[in-house]
Amino acid sequence: MKVVVIGGGNGLSSLLKGLKKYVRKERANHGAPPLRKKRTAGSGPSLSRLSAIITVSDDGGSSGRLRRDFRVLPPGDIRNCMVALSEDEALLSRLFQFRFASGRG
Repeated sequence: MKVVVIGGGNGLSSLLKGLKKYVRKERANHGAPPLRKKRTAGSGPSLSRLSAIITVSDDGGSSGRLRRDFRVLPPGDIRNCMVALSEDEALLSRLFQFRFASGRG
């Protein structure tokens, strides 16, 4: 089974968290190898069974500031989806939520 979701906002990351568990369970029930393969030198990235196409239109908070100051797409929704798909959500969330104590960012 391969699943692709399209969307954005907080709902997409919540959906990905649930689907991630289902896709892993489905693979285990069919005797499939784990989602993550060992990579060898020169090998390309392994294909995932769960993918997301994420819309980016956030203009508030840190994402809005990055969007205005650096003229880049706002990373907030992408960041949340990466956290949702990670194996250690707590660790990646702490890393991405880090804010410096002083300065403009």
